[in-house]
Amino acid sequence: MKLFIKLLRDIKQSAGQFLAFVLVIAVGAFFYTGLVTLSDNLSAYTKAYFQEHNLSDLNVYYSNISRQEIAGLSEVEGINKLEGRYTFDATQPFDGYKATLKIHSIPVGNEINTPTMIEGSIPSKKGEILLDSHYAKEHQYRVGDEISIRTDDKSLKFTISGLGENVEHAKKNEIQDHKTYGVAYIGEESISEIADGFSYNEVMVDAKDGYDIGKLGVSFEEKSKQLPYLNQVSKERTFSYSQLNATIHNNDLMSKVIPLVLFLIEAIILFLTMSRLIDSQRNQVGIMKALGVKNRNIMLHYMGYPVLVGIIGSILGCAIAAFVFVPFVTESNAKAYSLPGIQFTLSLYSIIPPIIISSAFGMLSCYLSGRTILKERAAQAIRPKPPKTMKKIFIERIPGVWSRIPYSYKIILRNIFLNKQKALASSVGVVVSTVLLITAFGTQTSLQKVANQIEDVYTYDLRVDYRMGASSDTSQLPAGIKNSYFLSTFPVEFVKDNEAEKASLVVTEKKNNLIHFFDKNENRISLESNGVLVPKSYADKYHISEGDLIKIAFKAPELKNKTVDMKVLEISTQYSNPSFYITPDYLKSFGLEYSPTSLLVEANSSADLISIRNFFEQDPQVDAIADKTDLEKSAQYILKQNSFIFIMFIICAVILSFGAIYTISSINIYERNRELATLKVLGYQKHKINRLIFFENIILTAFAVLVALPISGYMYANVVKALSSTHQQIPDKLNISVLLISVLLAFLLTILSNLLLRRKVTKINMIESLKGVE
Repeated sequence: MKLFIKLLRDIKQSAGQFLAFVLVIAVGAFFYTGLVTLSDNLSAYTKAYFQEHNLSDLNVYYSNISRQEIAGLSEVEGINKLEGRYTFDATQPFDGYKATLKIHSIPVGNEINTPTMIEGSIPSKKGEILLDSHYAKEHQYRVGDEISIRTDDKSLKFTISGLGENVEHAKKNEIQDHKTYGVAYIGEESISEIADGFSYNEVMVDAKDGYDIGKLGVSFEEKSKQLPYLNQVSKERTFSYSQLNATIHNNDLMSKVIPLVLFLIEAIILFLTMSRLIDSQRNQVGIMKALGVKNRNIMLHYMGYPVLVGIIGSILGCAIAAFVFVPFVTESNAKAYSLPGIQFTLSLYSIIPPIIISSAFGMLSCYLSGRTILKERAAQAIRPKPPKTMKKIFIERIPGVWSRIPYSYKIILRNIFLNKQKALASSVGVVVSTVLLITAFGTQTSLQKVANQIEDVYTYDLRVDYRMGASSDTSQLPAGIKNSYFLSTFPVEFVKDNEAEKASLVVTEKKNNLIHFFDKNENRISLESNGVLVPKSYADKYHISEGDLIKIAFKAPELKNKTVDMKVLEISTQYSNPSFYITPDYLKSFGLEYSPTSLLVEANSSADLISIRNFFEQDPQVDAIADKTDLEKSAQYILKQNSFIFIMFIICAVILSFGAIYTISSINIYERNRELATLKVLGYQKHKINRLIFFENIILTAFAVLVALPISGYMYANVVKALSSTHQQIPDKLNISVLLISVLLAFLLTILSNLLLRRKVTKINMIESLKGVE
C-alpha cells in the first residue's frame, strides 16, 4: 500500500509528464478503436446486407427477352434462381438542371435484389413507383406525391407508393450525387406502357453457392446464341459492389497499418522514458532496498506506472473515439453509401489490445532498466553515480576555437558529449516524432495529389456513354466540337503465375489528346499501337518492367473470353481508378473487334458546350453524360471522404511528438538537478539557465531532424505501400514543403516544451539538490 501511495506521489510531482504519457497512449487507442470499429462494422453489415437481400451474382442483358425464353435459360447449370426485369433510363427536369433516373421493374415474387422499404409499400398496380429515399429527400418527395418523368419521346406520370433503398445501388456514382441521379422501381404492369409491349431486357441470376461465375457466364452466352444477347456483368464488376469492396479492403488495411505504426512509436517513447525514469530514481530504489522491500515488489511498483498510464490512456482514447471518430464515420458513410440501418458501435473489447500492448511495452522497459539497479546493494544504490571522467572533446582539440566559444555554450557542448547515451536517447524520441510528422503531412499531401491528378489526366469537356449495343455516328455530331475521340472499357484479368487480378482495359485512339498519361517522374508519355500502358500500381505489385510480356484475359463475352500476351509499352502513373490502355489497332492485332461505347468531346467554347450537351441529352442512344464539373466534384469528394482520418492523424502526430519531447526534456531536467542547482548557487540568473537548457534541446532537435529525414523517407514509403493496392495508387514521393513544415513544427514543439518546463527549473531546491551522501 505504501508503494502505491509513493506511485501516486510520483505522479503528482510529475503531473505534466504523466499527462503527456497518457496522451501518447490515448492517440494509439483512439485510432485503433476507431478504425477497427469502422472496418469490422462495415464488413459485417455488408456481408449480412448482401445475403439478406440476395444481391444478384450475374446480370445478363438482352434487347428483349420473354418469360418463356427466360424459363429456357433456367436449364443452365449452376443456377439457383432467375428473374427477368425491364430496365430503362428516364429524366426529370428541374430549375437549371436535369436529373437522371435509373428505373427497374420489380418481378412478381421478387427474391433477387429485394428492396429495403423505408416508408410506404412496393408498387402493386400500374402507375405506381418506388423511389429511392435519398433522391426523394433531395427533391422533397413524399409517399402519395405524383412524379413526372420523360423517357425517349414519352412523358409519364407515376404515384409514389413507397420510399426505399436497394442492395444493388448502395453506391450510385463516384460522388454519390442524389440530386441529379436517382433510382426507382415500377411494377410489371407498367412495362407495356414504356416498352410498347410486355418484355424484359435484363435477367438477374442467383447462382448456387460456390459455383464459378465465369463459367456460368460462358454457359449463358452459349445458351443465348438464338436470343438478342447484348452483354453481361458479374457482381464483382458492378460499380456499387466493387466500390464498396474496395472501401472495405482499404479500411481493413488502414485499421492494421496506422495503429501498428502508432503503437510502435508509443513503444519507443515508453521504453526511452521509463528507462530513464528508473535510472533517475536510483537513490529511491536504494532507500526501498535498505528498508527491506523485496526486489520483486520494487519492480512491480515501477511497472505499475506504465500499467496505470496504459489503462487511463486507453480508456481516454476509446472515449474520444466514441464521441468523435464514430459519429464522423457514421455521417461520412451515410454520404458515401446508401446502407439503410447501418450502425457503428464501439465494442468494449476493442479497449483491451491498447491496454495490453502499452502495458506490455512499459513493463518490459521497466524490467530491462530496473534489473541492473536491483542487483546493486542498498548502500551502493543510494549513492549517486560517480561523475564521469571528463575528457577533452573534439572541438577543444582544434587550436583557437574552444577559447573563442562563450562559457554558456561550453557548458552545453560538454554536457552533450559527457552524456552521449542520454543525449542519443533524447534525440531518438525527437527522431521518432519528426518521422511521424513527416509521414502524416506527406500522406495528406499525397491524398491531395490523388485528387488533383484527375483533372490533369482527363481534359475533355464531356464524356458521353452510350447504351449497350448502341454507338455514335461521327457524321451526326453537332457543330462546335473541337476534338472528339472514342473509347471503350472492357473487364479483364491480369494473369501471372496462376494468380488472376481483376482489372479494366481501356481501348482508345492513339491520337486521343483528351487523356494524358504520365510516368513516375510526372513526364508525359504517349499511347502507341505496339503495346499496352500498364498502371504503376500493378507494375509495383507484380514486378512488371517496360518490354515485358504480360497475360491479359478478356472477361467480356463479346471478346470471346480470349487470353492474349501483350507487350508492356510503358509504366503509367495512375493514382485513381488505374487501368490498362491500348489502341484499337493493337486490339485488332489479336483478332478482336473494337466496338466503342463512349465518346470524349472537347468544345470550341463554353457557348458551344451548352448546345453540344443539349444535343446529346436528346439522343435516345445516350446512357450518361459527364463533364468537367463532375471531375472536379469527384476530386473534391475524394478529399472530403478521406481528409478526416488524415487530419486526425496529423493532430495525433503533433500530440505524440509533443508528448515525446516534453517527457524526455522533463527527465533531462530532473537528472541535472545537481548541475543546475550549482549554476544557481554560482549566481547564474534564471533566464540564463533556461537559455542553456533551451539551446541544448535545440541542438539535440537539430541533430534528430538530420537523422530523421532519411528515415522518414523509408517510413513514408512503407506506409504508402501498405495503404496502396492495385486499384488505388498513392504517390510515394515527399516534397520539400512537407519536410520543411514537419521540421519547423518539430522545433516549435521543442520551444513549447521548454517554455512549459521553465517552472521545473525555478522550483529546483538548491540545498536539497546539492546535499551529498557521505
